[in-house]
Amino acid sequence: SPELFDAMSQKAMKEIDTFSSQGIVSTLWAYGTVGHSSPELFDALSQKAIEKIDTFKSQNIANTVWAYATAGHSAPELFSAASRPAIKKLDTFTAQNITNTAWAYATVGYD
Repeated sequence: SPELFDAMSQKAMKEIDTFSSQGIVSTLWAYGTVGHSSPELFDALSQKAIEKIDTFKSQNIANTVWAYATAGHSAPELFSAASRPAIKKLDTFTAQNITNTAWAYATVGYD
């Protein structure tokens, strides 16, 4: 329900410093999947993701950029930061990871 996701957004904002890399990705994926807009949360998680992006596994990178593109939430700094580890870890990307990442970058118009 929208009310639940709004309430979780508020709680997540208070706990943002305790989020692990997986917690960041899972939260973004959930909001992207249900199509719930939470600009403040996405802004805060973007900053946390940038801090931890080098620890993300290939699927985490793909799911993160997918979530932002799906939500239509602009995060150019995140997309720029995510491109470095994506290139380094490209040999570990599955076909689905490649597809989701390429789609996300194309959708947001990142060049």
